[in-house]
Amino acid sequence: MIDNLPPLRDVIATHELAAKKSLGQNFLLDLNLTAKIARMAGDLTGADVLEIGPGPGGLTRGLLSEGARRVLAIEKDPRCMPIMAEIAAAYPNRLHAINGDALDVNPLEHLTPPIKVAANLPYNVGTELLVRWLTPPTWPPFWESLTLMFQREVAQRIVAKPGTKAYGRLALLAQWRSDPKIVLDLPPEAFSPPPKVSSAVVHLKALPAPRFEADAGTLNRVVAAAFNQRRKMLRSALKSVDPAIEDHLNAVGIKPTERAEQVGLEEFCALARSLKG
Repeated sequence: MIDNLPPLRDVIATHELAAKKSLGQNFLLDLNLTAKIARMAGDLTGADVLEIGPGPGGLTRGLLSEGARRVLAIEKDPRCMPIMAEIAAAYPNRLHAINGDALDVNPLEHLTPPIKVAANLPYNVGTELLVRWLTPPTWPPFWESLTLMFQREVAQRIVAKPGTKAYGRLALLAQWRSDPKIVLDLPPEAFSPPPKVSSAVVHLKALPAPRFEADAGTLNRVVAAAFNQRRKMLRSALKSVDPAIEDHLNAVGIKPTERAEQVGLEEFCALARSLKG
């Protein structure tokens, strides 16, 4: 056992916490596994941790037992708040739980850098949160690293390379400003209830500066337009971005007849610079 609190099955039974599909809930019940995921976030001593969707608190307990200085847990489901209170009592002054929507809370009002993010993200907001964390107005961001659970298919899109089916906007956003790696695969039966798909934990380490120079807004616009019509050649997919797009493509050495999935990050950054130029 990682602490003196009861096993997660007992916690769920005591608090009648049946997982809600509407909240994208799938609970991890193995405390050895949640401690392992906490360790994937690196050394937590001396760091504050933001956790989204703690549910019955398996990962919360893992983060605290692994030495996190302070954990801010944001949970939409009010049924989980009494569980958070029990964990807070077992780890005095180290857990602050908020009942609310992660998209509305500013973590910097509650946490002190260095800050790491670790979460078994609810499937319905996972990608939106990741994109938000990868596209702040200034860089470096408030977080040092993100250790996040996704559906395996989403995890593969984050680490995808050009020329593969999974390669797209998510890969480019993640790899432009961070170092993403899949660090753990989890089968459906690790969860209660078991989801229909496999899951994976992705660890993203923030780079001190983006890998290649580009204006974030321009890059985002180019990449979104290119992959929204990924079957089209770039000269037609990007027509809406700039009527003279062929000139820009030629100027940076991208064939106008290429499709988005054939173009690497460095080339997309060069194109964004040319368009901004």
